[in-house]
Amino acid sequence: MSNDVRVRFAPSPTGPLHIGGVRTALFNYLFAKKNQGTFYLRIEDTDQNRFVPGAEAYILEALEWLGIPPDETIGKNEKFGPYRQSERKVLYREYANQLVEKGWAYYAFDTAEALDQLRKETEEAGKTFIYNHTNREVLETSLRLTPEEVSSKIAAGDEFVIRFKTPTDQTLHLNDLIRGDIKFDTNLLDDKVLFKSDGMPTYHLANIVDDHLMETSHVIRGEEWLPSLPLHELLYTAFGWQAPKFAHLPLILKPVGNGKLSKRDGDKLGFPVFPLNWTDPVSGEKSSGYREKGFYPETVLNFLALLGWNDGTDQEIFSLDELIEKFDLSRVHKAGAKFDPEKNKWFNQHYLKLQSTNSLAEEFQIILKEKNIAVSTAYVEKVVDLVKERATFVSDFYDLSDFFFVAPKEYDSKALKNWKEDTSQLMRDTATVLDKIEDFTSIHIENTVKEWLAVEEIGMGKVMQPLRLSLVGALKGPHLFDIIEMLGKVETLARISKAIELN
Repeated sequence: MSNDVRVRFAPSPTGPLHIGGVRTALFNYLFAKKNQGTFYLRIEDTDQNRFVPGAEAYILEALEWLGIPPDETIGKNEKFGPYRQSERKVLYREYANQLVEKGWAYYAFDTAEALDQLRKETEEAGKTFIYNHTNREVLETSLRLTPEEVSSKIAAGDEFVIRFKTPTDQTLHLNDLIRGDIKFDTNLLDDKVLFKSDGMPTYHLANIVDDHLMETSHVIRGEEWLPSLPLHELLYTAFGWQAPKFAHLPLILKPVGNGKLSKRDGDKLGFPVFPLNWTDPVSGEKSSGYREKGFYPETVLNFLALLGWNDGTDQEIFSLDELIEKFDLSRVHKAGAKFDPEKNKWFNQHYLKLQSTNSLAEEFQIILKEKNIAVSTAYVEKVVDLVKERATFVSDFYDLSDFFFVAPKEYDSKALKNWKEDTSQLMRDTATVLDKIEDFTSIHIENTVKEWLAVEEIGMGKVMQPLRLSLVGALKGPHLFDIIEMLGKVETLARISKAIELN
């Protein structure tokens, strides 16, 4: 194995990419780029029963959208290809046989029915069934059978698995780059299945063989894989290979209560847990994605980076380049990180403000066209500039600015309580003042109206609130005189007249 940093993201194509998987991909990407290394994507599709059409393409598209594409993957810089495990299955039988020959693995011919019965009997006796050193030499295995019997069974087409022969009476002292030293008692481990008679390996064998052959230097993965660490380290020992360094990331927890944030939480909790929209090809069930919800990729990367990591300061906004520069596995937490949907929105609000007015206007124009509203891009850009400070998503723009495009048809009932007996006359007088203004710009309108109020000794509140209500239909919106300038004199006077008439 070279000294170069090579890390991988190795998802299974069993459905849409969960946001926890995205964080794993991100941390691997950051670590690779920080160390001038390689970030590659391997698709672990050995379990064909769980394969979901479209999932592989979804994973690739999600990483591209997020801006963390792999340096090597299917169809791209295939230095160690294939990058799809199902296309590598011819390799795994050879390595499984090596382990059997070295005495690190054995054949097991137990049927599923026999194991179920044994498991049931063990549980009835108040114990837990574990397939390991306590029973492997009395079960239907090559440890009990003669070589001739084993060969005969295989030749006859009997189904079998190859199990790892976990050593006994050992304490493994293993190191995790995040959690430090961890101890495992081998007597408590089970003999995992490595290979099946259908020619497909299990995750454990394929994962270790591929990580070795692809020269993986560091394995950065989720905490849920921590129980597999002793087996994986023992497999490296069995093959006589140098193991990569391991780092297990903390869980992403639900916003409320305990437990890992799961794929099923999704829209049920009111926020996406997938990067892109997904439609299940079998059930047709739809799940929302961050992209289609209006989140920016920078938002997703920024808030995910801070779920379980920080740079030791109070800084919260990081560009991807800053994350690469500052990322360090020593700053990754051990404890789970609680997912905060509101914080996600806060990040998106920040990144929305950084978008160009033109790009935001183009997105907003799509919404307006769907509502059959045709206005110039220049006008939409002015509207965007006035409302984007209050928006979290582009989809918020219309609710914040509908009055710029359509006159109010009704008025907020609470605000109408302030419409007094003299309010209609005050609005007529205000309309007269506005009608005489030739320079119909915000600053000039404001100065003229305020001078008039001062001369007439009229309180600002008596005019400003009903005036805003007349133009907007509610006490909302940006600076009132900016609204008046945008609407123009004719529309402003028409809306005041209508408000007087209806109230």
